Amino acid sequence: MKKANLITKAGWNALEAELRFLWKEERPMVTQAVSDAAALGDRSENAEYIYGKKRLREIDRRVRFLSKRMEVLRVVEPDPRQQGKAYFGAWLELESEQGEVQHYQLVGPDEFNIGQGKISIDSPLARAMVGKEVDDEVVVTTPAGDKIWYVNRISYQPFDD
Repeated sequence: MKKANLITKAGWNALEAELRFLWKEERPMVTQAVSDAAALGDRSENAEYIYGKKRLREIDRRVRFLSKRMEVLRVVEPDPRQQGKAYFGAWLELESEQGEVQHYQLVGPDEFNIGQGKISIDSPLARAMVGKEVDDEVVVTTPAGDKIWYVNRISYQPFDD
């Protein structure tokens, strides 16, 4: 399945900050450390030199990835007409059949973080939620079987509780 090229403004800002940090701060610092380690002589047994070169490759790979990815991403701002319905960027309060309450935000695949309650718009749960309103019942098919969720609240701002 093709991954969505959507991102929230906060997600874009985070990727932009990471790219700026890697390129403007970490890479020059690591480059200097490699240069200093190389000046010490034998590079074949110089752990600082070997680690530094490896870290430079990792930084360059991440910078390339972020640069290319950010070229195709589209920042999506919530539209006031979406209020009351679940679309990209919405925060949802969902309740399971067992009464377990969860908060999720529908975000792009580049910013999902289940620990922060951010789920990818490409996930089965998020796809099932799109277009739903408060008090809707949603059935999500999972490998463990169908799960039923009830939409308690929808907001385009994080919940305070």
